[in-house]
Amino acid sequence: MTTVNLSKTNSAAYRQVLELDGQVAEALASAGVDEKLVELVKLRVSQLNGCAFCLRMHTRDALKKGETTDRLAVVAAWWESQYFTAQERAALGLAEEVTKMAVPEGTEWDDGSLTPEQVSAISWLAIVMGVWNRIAVRSHFPVAP
Repeated sequence: MTTVNLSKTNSAAYRQVLELDGQVAEALASAGVDEKLVELVKLRVSQLNGCAFCLRMHTRDALKKGETTDRLAVVAAWWESQYFTAQERAALGLAEEVTKMAVPEGTEWDDGSLTPEQVSAISWLAIVMGVWNRIAVRSHFPVAP
């Protein structure tokens, strides 16, 4: 199989994803979504998509923003722990629903903890994170110690 770095072979498309990522970051900030929650969603989407590059990057980013190692250790099973607030649980459930494309739509996460603006921003975050995961995995971005 030919390995191609998608960010270099079609840099115009890559720049468009970067621009979309920036717009989503603005929507998240405007909706009042906490930076640590953004990193938790990025991690969970990356876990579901099997992207080691993004997992390492966003774990480091989360730690820099003050996230705890305990919460990072259990984010893969967030629904089973008591580490996360109602809003965080709602955001993680929403991100999973968007990532897995659940049909019919499951709304166990929809307990009113998120505003409509936050639902939109977190949905877009999960969509864009899925794009980043696919770019990194398909491009075989290196993940070495």
